[in-house]
Amino acid sequence: MEKFNYEENGYNKKEVNQFVGEVIRETEAIITRVKKQNKEIEDLKKELEKYKAMEESLKNSLLKAEETSDNIKKMARDEREIIINDAKSNASRIVNEALIRAEKIENNTDMLERNMRIFKRKLKSIVEQQLAVVEEIELLELE
Repeated sequence: MEKFNYEENGYNKKEVNQFVGEVIRETEAIITRVKKQNKEIEDLKKELEKYKAMEESLKNSLLKAEETSDNIKKMARDEREIIINDAKSNASRIVNEALIRAEKIENNTDMLERNMRIFKRKLKSIVEQQLAVVEEIELLELE
């Protein structure tokens, strides 16, 4: 908590104004950072959707590969198994990457929400303290 020098008519207005300006700059910086992180979250969500679409495409490809392999079962049995295993491996890898990204997004969101709650509490405390100072000044002026 910052302490202000006390002058004849209350706290030093310059110090108070500098402090309020600093709080405003910090608040704006936090808002900017939150907006940037929200954009990043949206971008990652879009990327996750692309991965899901790719997974669906891979599943469809896998089904078609299985149908084709039934027609040429005797000749392509070994090759079909290789294709299926690769497709499953790729699909699994893509899903795992998407899940990891989603978890990171959730963690970032949780952290942002916690930080925002802390910031709000601190800002509320500062505003309440400033209000108390104003009320003190009013009382001193009335005396």
